[in-house]
Amino acid sequence: MTLISTPGPRPPAAIPAYLSHVGGRDLDSTRHLYPVNASAVLDDVFTALTRRRRLERGEDLPPTDVLGRCAVADEQTVAAATAAAAAAAPEWAATPLATRMALGGLIRDRLAQRAGDLVDLLVAEGCPRTVARWQLDGLATVFSRQTLDHCAGQLHQEFRHGDRTLILRRVADGVVCVNPPRNAPAASALFGASALLAGNAVVVRAPRSAPLGVLFALRELVLPALAELGAPPGTLNFFCARPGPVLRAWLDSDQVDDIFYTGDVERGLELERECVAAGKKPVLELAGNDCVVVWRDADLDGAVAALTESFHGSGQLCMAPNQVVAHPDIAEALLARLAQAAAAIRPGHPGDEDVLLSPVLGAERFFGYLRDALDRGARLVCGGRRLEVDGEPSDTGPFLEPTVLAVDGLAGCREYPAVARETFFPLLPVIVAEPGPDLLDRVLTHVNTNRYGLRNSLWAGDDAVIDRFVARTANGGLLKVNESHLGWVPYLPTHGGTGLTGGVFGEANYPMLRTSHLQGISRPRAAATDAHRLGS
Repeated sequence: MTLISTPGPRPPAAIPAYLSHVGGRDLDSTRHLYPVNASAVLDDVFTALTRRRRLERGEDLPPTDVLGRCAVADEQTVAAATAAAAAAAPEWAATPLATRMALGGLIRDRLAQRAGDLVDLLVAEGCPRTVARWQLDGLATVFSRQTLDHCAGQLHQEFRHGDRTLILRRVADGVVCVNPPRNAPAASALFGASALLAGNAVVVRAPRSAPLGVLFALRELVLPALAELGAPPGTLNFFCARPGPVLRAWLDSDQVDDIFYTGDVERGLELERECVAAGKKPVLELAGNDCVVVWRDADLDGAVAALTESFHGSGQLCMAPNQVVAHPDIAEALLARLAQAAAAIRPGHPGDEDVLLSPVLGAERFFGYLRDALDRGARLVCGGRRLEVDGEPSDTGPFLEPTVLAVDGLAGCREYPAVARETFFPLLPVIVAEPGPDLLDRVLTHVNTNRYGLRNSLWAGDDAVIDRFVARTANGGLLKVNESHLGWVPYLPTHGGTGLTGGVFGEANYPMLRTSHLQGISRPRAAATDAHRLGS
């Protein structure tokens, strides 16, 4: 396959170039993005964004606060990426499983070596440093020895039955196209790239809003590991482009087998229908509306620490806690401690240590949900204002104050959009459950009837309560008991869930398992082959 690239003007030496990578070759473009350091945008949004737009129009300006020049892929590059993946997929799938699993260890090692560089780049793109480190901790779990060993055991199993060897194996689907979200694109791209371990060839689209971390991670962590293992060119391809045309191209391509989409529920479920109609497998990571239950004998300090994770990245993480069900005996004590902890969470520049909040673009939705909840009778415990970068309240600040609401009763609580839907901003409703002998049953019903299904948590001391909760909670891809809601654990999946989180095919997500299919093989031993041919 021949690729023709039309390079644009060379960037100034001080600006690194981030290019598309297709079929083992780097491709430039005639169109480019010039992402600007997020701190510069916070300090002077008009000047920073005006400079970026002028650079993208081709004006010759000093590259002040510019992070890099990113090539924007055209239709030909998008099509060439799927063609390159389709050409590489059979050879990579035929690579021994042990070699493919070794890729995970190589990525893990490179991640450890380059973690500081990747964190710095994510911070420059606007991710708070603490949240960036947390994302990389999650990737270390995805590629941990324990998780890889577990998945390897699922990818190939052998049994002896009489004179036969029986094999259960998972076979790569083929070409997997990965669409990361805007809120955690680099971590999501690497998570999706773990489909390589099943034997798939992978194509990744980097979002235009934050492309550099994605392109850096794939180029610096994954490509060298693939080269070390002798993977064919085209096993991994990546570029930056607008999502709509790329998704349409993937749907229309007969070379694409799976589409791994991370994004909002409405578009995700529409894409699921389109994938099924086109004969492709949809793998969805959509919204979360995670519930944390705090029982009457809970460790309140530990529970509050877990609940404040709701405000990491200003709540713009799908797996952050979105609602709390509090036992009535401890509800007021919990709310008081939660208000105190929330007040200590401050905005700031993303590179500042201990900053957790990010700017929120959809602030009008936040205030709409807040007004609706208060009109329905909820009580404002704390928060509810815009903040400037220095923490001062403001009518126009880019940050939102961590906000806690008290909602009386499980009955009717889902009439509140703040309870029923994923909010994706720093707004945490605490539902004070009604007392009664059937309280645990009502709480379990509330958890299991959540239309979303990413994660659930329980804080309790009574083993009988914990055992019952674990036995009866069917909703969600992960259940945490008396620990961080966001924390990562080896062996257990980091992502995936049921309902509106994962669509009709949703479950806990190990990408190498979700992007492969089960196959059974019966193979007689060589000495018995002739007898079987004669039917004896």
